[in-house]
Amino acid sequence: MSLSMNENEVMVALIQSLKEGKKPTFQTIVDELQPYDLAQQYLHLPRKHKNKFILYLSIEQLSDLIQELEEKDDQLDVLHKLGIEKSSQVLDLMENDDLAMLLSDLEPEIIEELLSEMKQEEIEVVQNLMNYPSETAGRIMTNRYVWIPKKYTVREAVDKIKHFAELAEYLNYLYVIDEAKRLVGVVSYKDLLLADLQDKVEEIMFTRLVKVNVHTDQEEVAKLISRYDFVSIPVIEEDETLVGVVTVDDMIDVVIQEANEDIEKLSASGKAIDFNTKPMIAAYRRLPWLILLLLIGLVSGSIISGFEDTLDQVVALAFFMPMIAGMTGNTGTQSLAVVVRGLITNDLDFKSVIKLILRELWVGIIIGIVCAILIAIIAYFWQGDLILGFVVGSSLLLTLIIGTLAGTVIPLILYKFNVDPAVASGPLITTINDILSLFIYFGLATIFLTQLT
Repeated sequence: MSLSMNENEVMVALIQSLKEGKKPTFQTIVDELQPYDLAQQYLHLPRKHKNKFILYLSIEQLSDLIQELEEKDDQLDVLHKLGIEKSSQVLDLMENDDLAMLLSDLEPEIIEELLSEMKQEEIEVVQNLMNYPSETAGRIMTNRYVWIPKKYTVREAVDKIKHFAELAEYLNYLYVIDEAKRLVGVVSYKDLLLADLQDKVEEIMFTRLVKVNVHTDQEEVAKLISRYDFVSIPVIEEDETLVGVVTVDDMIDVVIQEANEDIEKLSASGKAIDFNTKPMIAAYRRLPWLILLLLIGLVSGSIISGFEDTLDQVVALAFFMPMIAGMTGNTGTQSLAVVVRGLITNDLDFKSVIKLILRELWVGIIIGIVCAILIAIIAYFWQGDLILGFVVGSSLLLTLIIGTLAGTVIPLILYKFNVDPAVASGPLITTINDILSLFIYFGLATIFLTQLT
């Protein structure tokens, strides 16, 4: 197969080889595909060709395919088509953290059926991973790494690497343990290559370790890997026993997952809604937040109703009302996004929180002054009323400052009380800022009513 073939041409070639039963040709094409591309070809393949596609794949290719399929239903469908015996061979080759993720939330009888023909040592590893809480280092770690005793020489370490190279997910680091299997150091593959073959590993290893506990939250693991630019990080039990490693490819998946969760919360949906979610389920998941926002929004209507006399006397106020409310809600949501992103990527202490609040306060003041002057000039030249320009400009200045602070302080308060700050969703802060902006706007207008034309 030519490397210049695009995805559509690959699909056509695969279908042609399946129709004609040319397995060697099929394998030639598939051998050049990355696991992700293999999964994409399978997903977009016409249903009538999928069974033969699966049967033509090797055990190793099937393992890659299942690990790249994002939907659990698609993974289980492939395993069902393979049958128990062949499925067990595929599951044996899968990364145990991916397998634990696949089996999570399945019915016990389905788990038992899938594990029944697997190798006993693999079963024990997977079951052990599933005993850890979800979204922790213990649940997402893998046991496919190379460890070496500290008493080893460099030659013995290199020999072990050669023996276990195919089983290890990464060979950048080798983790050093003592007689009780406690993690005591780490040595890079590069350091081994540069060292004398007779040197002791404990003489060249690093003892200042960055490690995580099996119960460490996966977000914290992601922060550490990002902070230190690691490709993997060791996972230990309470007694310092080395039990696994978390790799950077798993962390990328975690970061995407956490980002999606935060986006869902910021959009006030709270639960996953994707292209495949049914209309009734999507509506059910969105309604609670929207009903709450609707009720809160009634307060805005009450405020406007309470200032009817002011509006009747100065109709021009109605023109600027949506603009002020919209800008205030928008700046609050922007501040919220900054805080949520900061909480994900940084460990905020009291000093950092004060610095962030002061920074956002100055941001609110600066954008408030600029926008207030601009809108005051527009209001004056449009209506020829200096007091109207002052009321509109002053209202916008105050509401932008308050909106910025609300978008900063509310998620920080929630975080302080161990509530996910992302639940301080954009729509919620926008609604609160709407209420405050309308109250300030009409309050100032009423104070200066006698001077407005």
